[in-house]
Amino acid sequence: MTQVAERFLDLVKIMDELREKCPWDKKQTIETLRPLTIEETYELTDAITNNDWKGIKEELGDLMLHLLFYAKIGKEQNQFTLQDVLEGISEKLIYRHPHIYGDIKVNNDEDVKKNWEQLKMREGKSSVLSGVPAGLPAVIKATRIQDKAKQVGFEWDNKEDVWKKVEEEIGELHEAIALNDTSHIEEEFGDVLFSLINYARFLQIDPEGVLEKTNKKFIFRFTMMEEAARNSGKNLADLTLGEMDAIWNDIKKQRTTS
Repeated sequence: MTQVAERFLDLVKIMDELREKCPWDKKQTIETLRPLTIEETYELTDAITNNDWKGIKEELGDLMLHLLFYAKIGKEQNQFTLQDVLEGISEKLIYRHPHIYGDIKVNNDEDVKKNWEQLKMREGKSSVLSGVPAGLPAVIKATRIQDKAKQVGFEWDNKEDVWKKVEEEIGELHEAIALNDTSHIEEEFGDVLFSLINYARFLQIDPEGVLEKTNKKFIFRFTMMEEAARNSGKNLADLTLGEMDAIWNDIKKQRTTS
């Protein structure tokens, strides 16, 4: 047995012991664990965004514990076992990679994704979009919807045409604003966002990831601006917009030249 396998079995044993002996662990259900799992997942994504490898390692461990927790509860409820979970994912991966475990030929990663979606449809899915979780954050969901539609050929030819669509949607938004039609404005604003996310796909960037980086950049600059105001003996709210802009631009220059 490899060291990795030994450590995995150690963790399984610890989970069994916690479920039996710890009052908190004994009390948990799949419903009570759900929000905690979401929190752990976001902590992992934060570590990835920050390129924090130590954090990634720690958060992967936390998530792995959650996976074992669900498997333990599943066994207690006579629904499935950890072995069922492992066998299920192994069988799925082999079935959905016929270019590795069969005689299918592929030329690139796009061929792999197309084959993947075709195999999922053979498994009885009614739509190529049925695999997109309803609870995904909207930006990630839009990206996944567009990517899945691409696998059946519903795709733009080039990024230039996609940008023309962005400009068209922006024009329709301006028209809705001119009419002061709230519901129409909301609809057109959503279309602008959706088309921008599509353009991001063609630029091969992750819109959710880059937006989060921009969020972090804004938070950093804003807190620095607050600190600068305090150092001058003022509250940020006491400054004029022009004074705040001046501080903001100084902070931007410092980050650029540092």
